[in-house]
Amino acid sequence: MGHTLLGVLGLFSGRRTVTLTADRPVIPLGGSVTLTCSVEGPDGFIYDWYRETSDSPGKTLVPSENVHESSRVISQGGNYTCIGRSSEPYAIAPESNAVFIEETELLLTVSPSWLSAAASVTLTCSVTDQSAGWRFYWYNTVPDPSNNYYSYELLPGSSSGTEQDFYIVHGQTHTAGYMCRAEREDPVFYSDSRPKLVWSADVHSSASLTVSPDRAQHFTSDSVSLSCEGNSAEWRVKKLSTEDRYLSDCSFSGTMTGSTCKLNSSWASEAVYWCESGSGEFSNAVNISVQDGDVILLSPARPVTEGDSVSLSCKLKSQTFTSTVFFYHNEKLIQNDSRQEFKISAVSKSDEGFYKCQHSGQESAKSWMSVQAVSRPESSSLLIVGLICGIVLIILLLLLYRYRPSKDAWFNRPIQSESSNTDHAVNQNEAQCDTHSSPPHAEGGSQDVTYSSIELKNIEKKGTQHTPEESSVYSDVRTRAADDHLMYVQVNCHNKGKGKKKQAPAAADETVYSEVKLGSSIGL
Repeated sequence: MGHTLLGVLGLFSGRRTVTLTADRPVIPLGGSVTLTCSVEGPDGFIYDWYRETSDSPGKTLVPSENVHESSRVISQGGNYTCIGRSSEPYAIAPESNAVFIEETELLLTVSPSWLSAAASVTLTCSVTDQSAGWRFYWYNTVPDPSNNYYSYELLPGSSSGTEQDFYIVHGQTHTAGYMCRAEREDPVFYSDSRPKLVWSADVHSSASLTVSPDRAQHFTSDSVSLSCEGNSAEWRVKKLSTEDRYLSDCSFSGTMTGSTCKLNSSWASEAVYWCESGSGEFSNAVNISVQDGDVILLSPARPVTEGDSVSLSCKLKSQTFTSTVFFYHNEKLIQNDSRQEFKISAVSKSDEGFYKCQHSGQESAKSWMSVQAVSRPESSSLLIVGLICGIVLIILLLLLYRYRPSKDAWFNRPIQSESSNTDHAVNQNEAQCDTHSSPPHAEGGSQDVTYSSIELKNIEKKGTQHTPEESSVYSDVRTRAADDHLMYVQVNCHNKGKGKKKQAPAAADETVYSEVKLGSSIGL
């Protein structure tokens, strides 16, 4: 009996061919793929389906509601195989060929990947089927080193989703992470993207990353340490290599002790490193290149400040310099002589870019040197200066308005009497003047008249008094229209001599006209 069964199995296995096919190799976002298991021969087989992924090595049986169906709809990617079994007589067909099905991931792209000053960041969620009624939700990633994952916070204006597959973040200045979600209602489906970061080289006090030794390129024999500093007691160092799509921790490429990661630089690599704090902050990012060649360029790992002096050096692993050393900036030759160093006395924004060096036909890798502009508070200084000038101008205008009447009333000029041979003058040393000004009165609504009463007291002899009528000078100031630039002042003088002298006749009371031009030095 046993020999008969084995013979049947062997005969069955040798004659039957099992083939697995798929209607398409890629599962679209929110879609599916149909697999078909074909066993050569009569019907009546039971089908088993197996799936294997990189995350879970080894074949896993995929549950099925109807084991007699030779077709199956799947919505997950992986490596699939099938097996056909017959119960009467009992026989197992050989395993089918493997079919790899790729699952479309929701892809988030950020532009730019490295921030410049006050740059806007554009996030784009890529969906192949744009007509399926998708809505997009945008999130900010918040690091959590204690649980080794990210939490997510909705960005402003994203609580109800957006129809557009892009989102613009304004004013981003520091390293940050983002994630997007695509969601639809018919049929119900959603997918989340992987976190994507936009990096900044700018250092801030709450979270910063330093490299020791402080340079961007290193030999595989060098010891390289990355240290996190800032307002947190808990840190993790993250890495994204140029050839890898996934983020990794320091433990995958080194050893983390406290807030310092010591890299295992025994093999060549190029990656971006940054720190993430327990308080949910990202540090500045640095690009570290580990080279297994004989030449590297020694350049600063972090940005240099505009105006500082910078030195770039070419370093050999084991040789000595025997010939000309070439330095390049953005592929343009900038120095070729025996010096192994290129110096910039006062670096500027134009010096920013890629640098490399070359010696004896061997060339270093390129490194980006970032130049950080010095903050110049020009706008705030101009605002303060303008405000001060405005206040001073207002004060001057108020002072001119306040003192204008008194200036209009002061005219210090000698007054002569032609009625006798004796000249009489009013001298400042002999007279004390008290000025009483009345407000101007309008005549006909178009002329301003100012009356000034000037009392002249003669202190020549005690006991001699003058009545106000005899010792007053009335000044009649009339201002003409705006196109007439003349002002006429009428001064009536009543001058009395000593008490024993005879008063001059009425003709002595003369009228003096003084011509005053508007805009003169008295401030009008």
